[in-house]
Amino acid sequence: MTTNILPLLPIMIPFFSGIIMLFVGKRPIAHRVIAAISGLLLIFSALWLIIEVYQNGTMVTFLGNWAAPFGISLVIDMAAALLVTTTAIITFFTIIYSFQTIGIERENYYYYVMIMFMITGINGAFSTGDIFNMFVFFEVFLLASYVLITLGGTKIQLQEGFKYIVVNIISSNFFVLGLAYLYSVTGSLNMADISNKLAGFDGSFSIMSLVAVVFLFVFATKAGVFPLYFWLPGSYYAPPMPVLILFGALLTKVGVYAIARTYSLFFMDNTAFTHQMLLFLALITIVMGCIGALSFSDMKKVIIYNIIIAVGIILVGIAMMDESGMLGAMYYLIHDMIIKAALFMLVGFLIYRTGQTNADRLGGLIKEHPVVGWMFFLAALALAGVPPLSGFYGKLFIVQSTFENGQYVAGIIVLASSLVVLYSVVSLFIKAFWGEDMDFTTLRPVKSDKILFASIAMVIVSIAFGLAADVLYPLFEMAAQSFYDPSSYSEYITEVE
Repeated sequence: MTTNILPLLPIMIPFFSGIIMLFVGKRPIAHRVIAAISGLLLIFSALWLIIEVYQNGTMVTFLGNWAAPFGISLVIDMAAALLVTTTAIITFFTIIYSFQTIGIERENYYYYVMIMFMITGINGAFSTGDIFNMFVFFEVFLLASYVLITLGGTKIQLQEGFKYIVVNIISSNFFVLGLAYLYSVTGSLNMADISNKLAGFDGSFSIMSLVAVVFLFVFATKAGVFPLYFWLPGSYYAPPMPVLILFGALLTKVGVYAIARTYSLFFMDNTAFTHQMLLFLALITIVMGCIGALSFSDMKKVIIYNIIIAVGIILVGIAMMDESGMLGAMYYLIHDMIIKAALFMLVGFLIYRTGQTNADRLGGLIKEHPVVGWMFFLAALALAGVPPLSGFYGKLFIVQSTFENGQYVAGIIVLASSLVVLYSVVSLFIKAFWGEDMDFTTLRPVKSDKILFASIAMVIVSIAFGLAADVLYPLFEMAAQSFYDPSSYSEYITEVE
């Protein structure tokens, strides 16, 4: 274990860049420059974190020099380092993408500021070792997301934004309730300390079961798990495409991470209830997501429902809570963040160029944009898990885990969902890029170099991730261990004591 300031950088960089942009005022070009530089700094600091954690183990920083469990701690294990790095890469390319898509009006009203504050909260949620401060960081990124989802003030944004805000306020209240229950049992808010205390917990079954249900309600709402995903398709459909990219790639994954972290540390004594409940909801989530993905030809809606499918698949791996399951969940979590960003960027380019969201109204675009078309096809294959692309390895380990644990129905549903995902996205590719030629004279003569740079770069990142899966295996092995072997995460408390 090491203690230094490095774990603070993924939180400090976006926070202070947001503050600087506020002082700069309504100067969109300056905001672009500051946001892009901050994105690059985030990537470098996150990669530095991965190297340090790989070489020296979990990094812990005690804020205010108060040792855990009495003070606030930031804990960067390999899982947090990988998530922060992926977040940084997506943030940087989304900022570049935004230069030509978000519009000067939104840029004037502190669009990049809100992105930086949202990333501050997301990275804080990934990094914190304190469950109350996870709640605080949740509120930080949710407050920024409230602004982003309504920025521009269109009718659909205000309608869906209101629903989004109400749902998250309710779930945040339940988060506080769950924290109160947990504190009443353990007398601590440090997650590692709570884990150690619950290891010898001999209280009644009902109280910790209640806490597990409350926490699942809170985080499942954030992640879009059945039946609490009802708000997600409409709310994610409403904002402009760059905001949708960040929401789709990052926000639901914070909820998934919170489920994995709390269920591995707090609720391992009664997995027959807690993790079977999680598995059941995950499987229904996959099924409902598949139904939604097959029901629409609107490109945005199809990819949004694929977010729900992916959340269910990741949670199946988490519910197994063994080495193979968590290894698969971590692989698939990182893969899905990258590939969803890539697909939303490509879909956004098509909408930007054609003015259409319905794939049925498109056709023959492979003649106009062959590179975009084949990048879309590769992204579709990666999303479905076709080897050797990035989605394959996560599903392989998850299905292996389900079969090893006798959960054959779960494994079959995960495999079957791959066919649905492949069909839903490849059908968009066929309709938009092949099919009967649309009227190319209706295509907007728009500048799109930064859009295509960001979109193609994200697809290349996804391909590179899949091809480098073997090289990256030791990192993901370390990331998975802190979940299926929670003592490896909480051992720093023992060292402090």
